[in-house]
Amino acid sequence: MNFNSIRAFIGAKDFNESRAFYRQMGFEELEIDSKMSYFKISKQIGFYLQDYYIKEWVDNSMLFLEVDDLDLYLQEILDKELSKKYRLVKVSEIRDNDWGREFFMYDPSGVLWHIGEFKNASE
Repeated sequence: MNFNSIRAFIGAKDFNESRAFYRQMGFEELEIDSKMSYFKISKQIGFYLQDYYIKEWVDNSMLFLEVDDLDLYLQEILDKELSKKYRLVKVSEIRDNDWGREFFMYDPSGVLWHIGEFKNASE
């Protein structure tokens, strides 16, 4: 069996604001209908954003994005000034872990992104 991708579904408190945020973050938006879009950053990496919000669900949603160069990607995110453009967006500093390094970012609805770089690509 060949597996091609895995795609999470996340909610949005303000669908249009979240759509704009993810486009500015560098994702390409593919509109599915008026209440859902698929956002991809590469052929196999993406997620579905829904115009649907349940606070308990969104506040407990987390996504992990693995990158090759964490320092470079953090600088790209900071250069976009997303936390100045979107009131609830927060970006942390890089944190060292046993398995590698990561920083955290909250989207405009409260979804927590872990953006990391593994010490060994096989992890």
